[in-house]
Amino acid sequence: MNLKVKIAHIEFQNPVTIASGTFGYMKEYAKVSDIKKLGAFVPKTITLSRREGNPAPRVVETASGMINAIGIENEGLEYFLTQKLPDLNKLKLPLIVSISASQESDFAALVARLSQESSISLIELNLSCPNLKNKKLVAQDAIATADLIAKLKRMSAKPLIAKLSPNVTDIADIAYAAQEAGADAVSLVNTFSAMAVNVRTRKPVLGNITGGLSGPAIKPIALKMVYDVKKRVKIPIIAMGGIMTADDALEFLIVGATMVAVGTANFINPQAPLEILEGIRSYMKKNQIMDVNSLIGSLGV
Repeated sequence: MNLKVKIAHIEFQNPVTIASGTFGYMKEYAKVSDIKKLGAFVPKTITLSRREGNPAPRVVETASGMINAIGIENEGLEYFLTQKLPDLNKLKLPLIVSISASQESDFAALVARLSQESSISLIELNLSCPNLKNKKLVAQDAIATADLIAKLKRMSAKPLIAKLSPNVTDIADIAYAAQEAGADAVSLVNTFSAMAVNVRTRKPVLGNITGGLSGPAIKPIALKMVYDVKKRVKIPIIAMGGIMTADDALEFLIVGATMVAVGTANFINPQAPLEILEGIRSYMKKNQIMDVNSLIGSLGV
């Protein structure tokens, strides 16, 4: 059976990867998960300079999910390049490096520097950054999304993935704008804005007051958004949002995703991505599907 898929000119050995910020780095998971079997590896989102992140508490469990307000805590670009990338290169997997910034110049600096690294396959633009003109997220504004991607595309030596926010009226409009501006793929969905309250103290549970909801609770909505985007764009979709089992992943493939990214499930079971991959393989064998690409977008409607 062929499980290989492609995004731009990059070939992946299978369609299963991980969502940024949910799997740590190679040394942390090497003893519990054979991550070399995945289609790609996505490290935690990095920024140009070091970020402290949001105040604690940062994570709270909710019904069928979790809310996080980490705040993209990381040590910055240079630390990633010198301390993390050498170990990640040992995986011999396509690396998708997720980046974020609060201003265009920082995005440009990140793309320019990462473009020099031959071991990096793709760059994921986490567009959940402030739009300084109207205080929206870039991914909540089709014009801002297209403008930023177009500028970064001209200077990037790597394929670009636009990671989109679900907190919009029509995510397909944003995805189409990203495609027309030159994005090589889109990844969706990011977390939904959410909060939790401690009824005993009558205060927010999270130190940041609000955060992002992920996990099984968002899967039906994420699935519908991938379906909507697939009808509007021709570029590949990396889908995420509550993927806990192989059946969850298969649903996303059937509605049009080229790859699936496992996120919240990793906090419960570090083996989840590998179990999902094996489940996809078993499904294909049982249904005599010889090429995973024939499964992608095969929804019967």
